[in-house]
Amino acid sequence: MSEKELFELISTIKDLDRGVMEEARKREDSLAKPPGSLGKLEDIAVQFAGISGKIHNLADKSCIVIMCSDNGVVEEGVSSAPQFVTLAQTINFTRRLTGVGTLAKYFDSDLLVVDLGVNADLPKELLTDQPLEEALRVTDKIVDRKIRKSTSNLAKEPAMTRDEAITAISIGIEMAGEIKKAGYTIYGIGEMGIGNTTTSSAILSALTGLTAAETVGKGGGITDESFARKKEIIDEVIERYHFCGQENLDVIDVIAKVGGFDLAAMTGAFLGAAIYRLPVVIDGFISIVAALAAAKLAPLSKEFMIASHVSKEQGYGCALKALELLPMLNLDLRLGEGSGCPLAFQIVRGACAVMNHMATFAEAEINDDYLEEIRKLDF
Repeated sequence: MSEKELFELISTIKDLDRGVMEEARKREDSLAKPPGSLGKLEDIAVQFAGISGKIHNLADKSCIVIMCSDNGVVEEGVSSAPQFVTLAQTINFTRRLTGVGTLAKYFDSDLLVVDLGVNADLPKELLTDQPLEEALRVTDKIVDRKIRKSTSNLAKEPAMTRDEAITAISIGIEMAGEIKKAGYTIYGIGEMGIGNTTTSSAILSALTGLTAAETVGKGGGITDESFARKKEIIDEVIERYHFCGQENLDVIDVIAKVGGFDLAAMTGAFLGAAIYRLPVVIDGFISIVAALAAAKLAPLSKEFMIASHVSKEQGYGCALKALELLPMLNLDLRLGEGSGCPLAFQIVRGACAVMNHMATFAEAEINDDYLEEIRKLDF
């Protein structure tokens, strides 16, 4: 996909169906309960209606797409884990042995694992070129979309070329389209890539104008020396490329200079949710930075996003504030991988169940005159 084609596709994104949302809200208010008493469950059901264009929806078929890639910046000693962990965990996703794999298996969600830049040759028997026919139905496969083995070290040079960034974003959009074709009604976005909290913090600083001291956390648990180096690198690259304080920032340029293939593809997957009109769940820090990048490219894409949980990673709150979203859960999660998504899917299913199956006052044969005074109150 060329850059022109990418922006033409982004331009097709339309707002939520506000008329259907109004009808959905009226139905929520007619259910046998005080108005608004099911809180965010009601908001989720109304949002889902705006996305699908239908009042009644299901979140019964769910998927987590996991973008996997290595990051050259690990050369700077900014990560606690060695780079080979990316390879090991990418393979372990197919065996459902990881955090997200275990939760997805328990809650009956599928995984779509994509290799964009793992710094190794994955076993050929695990690879597939066909995400729809194989990977989504047989979840022991990895979709081969390798751009190259690892990005470059962003501390010394741009992480990738602009064309590579566009390719990665396009792959994310492609995966969203495959998810739609396969009949999934909701999906989440996760990742695997040692060093990607550094790339995420760098992008977050560029997009928000915040310093590294505000956006950088310790990731997987690094030493104080590595933590200081991590912040130093990010402040240096933000100054080098004059990202701080720029108006009309070129998001693709930011991703190319200081991002990762995983994060770029995740950005595309968030855009794809808006293009193909599916609700999409944000996981943790890396996921929400990709969501923010997508929202900067296409502001309407934010309307299709659902924040699953409050991550303990420091920069998460900065990205959350920029997106103006409210997470559903606060469980002190900080794993990544998409591990918050299977939990969030259950809440969305509950929201849909209320809309679809709860009786109205008329159906329950309850006189709702008593609600008139309640409706006047400001909760």
